[in-house]
Amino acid sequence: MDLSRFVKAYDVRGVVGVELTVGVARALGGAFATLLLGEAGGETGDPGERLSVVIAHDMRDSSPELSSAFADGVTAAGVDVVMAGLGSTDMLYFASGHLGLPGAMFTASHNPARYNGIKLCRAGAVPISLATGLDRMRDDAQAVLDGAAQLPRAATPGTVSERNVLAEYADYLRTLVDLTGIRPLHVVVDAGNGMAGYTVPEVFQGLPLQVDPLYFELDGTFPNHEANPLEPANLVDLQAEVRRVGADIGLAFDGDADRCFVVDERGEPVSPSAVTALVATRELARKPGSTILYNLITSRVVPEMVTEAGGTAVRTRVGHSFIKAEMARTGAVFGGEHSAHYYFEDFFRADTGMLAAMHVLAALGAAQVPLSELAAGYSRYAASGEINSEVADVPGRIAAVHDWAQAHDATTDDMDGITVQLPDGSWFNVRPSNTEPLLRLNVEAATEPAMAQLRDEILALLRS
Repeated sequence: MDLSRFVKAYDVRGVVGVELTVGVARALGGAFATLLLGEAGGETGDPGERLSVVIAHDMRDSSPELSSAFADGVTAAGVDVVMAGLGSTDMLYFASGHLGLPGAMFTASHNPARYNGIKLCRAGAVPISLATGLDRMRDDAQAVLDGAAQLPRAATPGTVSERNVLAEYADYLRTLVDLTGIRPLHVVVDAGNGMAGYTVPEVFQGLPLQVDPLYFELDGTFPNHEANPLEPANLVDLQAEVRRVGADIGLAFDGDADRCFVVDERGEPVSPSAVTALVATRELARKPGSTILYNLITSRVVPEMVTEAGGTAVRTRVGHSFIKAEMARTGAVFGGEHSAHYYFEDFFRADTGMLAAMHVLAALGAAQVPLSELAAGYSRYAASGEINSEVADVPGRIAAVHDWAQAHDATTDDMDGITVQLPDGSWFNVRPSNTEPLLRLNVEAATEPAMAQLRDEILALLRS
């Protein structure tokens, strides 16, 4: 078993029973406890102040068994466990921040049913990546699996307790965005058989919202469609239902409900960049002059509107560990990614699709116009969305993009892949995948025809 194959940059994600087994989960639990004990200045078996870890899991069939095995590894090493049971990823982040405990969330997010995974954080929902401890966990667990080391065992094992934090999570969100005074809204929510089917009823209970549920039954086999609303095909049912019932808005969550996508009353998708700009202006109205983060594939409408609202816009790399670290460094109140991850200072600098959805509902509920008209104020440019190209020579294609940019009198930067800014204001970014021989292209221009022309030219270059 080679853990390096599926211990990724920011989490663990693999095929259940092949890569992610009960034994792997138990070994990783022991390694997590060892990491935490070392950082606390203790040793396995040290009878000093007890450490605890909070663990939650999604609705996949394998999640209860894998999370229980992970807990066995944690407690064997002398660290206590708080089992939060079923939950969304942002509910686990809430538990980590609210309880002041490191956390482990068992989910493979939007991936198919045969996968599962683990997202880890330190106390306060601080992320753990390969660069900040996941590499040590991987190596310690690998040694146990290879027989080169024993699973850590303390003289006094840790204890296991249970705590359901769903109601506390919902109450906390409602303190951050007050929806009680908005005009009544008709909302269709597609949970994709994922964890939003568990969290949405609790969060929206008692609010002036008529909620029509789609696929709220928790089912890790995803019988209706993949729980990945980033793919247009997975929005089709939501779009049709919004149109059919004449709803004001549609919300689609991914499998672990940490991302939320929005469609308007016509069933048309609202760009995550527009959502980022909307939430940013709301946060700036609450905290004038604050810093807002946006990743480099987000529309330039975001920094423009942040600046116009008196805030400071800071550009970041793609990825939650970069954004959370930059939030801590800059004191940013909010950060948004074009993948529909939204980060809030008041939510322990963690990402939560639910809170972003509540901001959109608050803005719509305070307006006397439909969502399409409201969102149009936050959409100024034409974007391609992310397009993947499988290539044999990634460095060679990146070099070809550099040459193209130089020939077109464009400026470039290498913050994450290569971003090319053209003299007319159009831009594109090409980023390599961390795990596959893919290049990811995002293009934006002033008009749809200009965007399409640039998109097709760069795709031809990447795929030649």
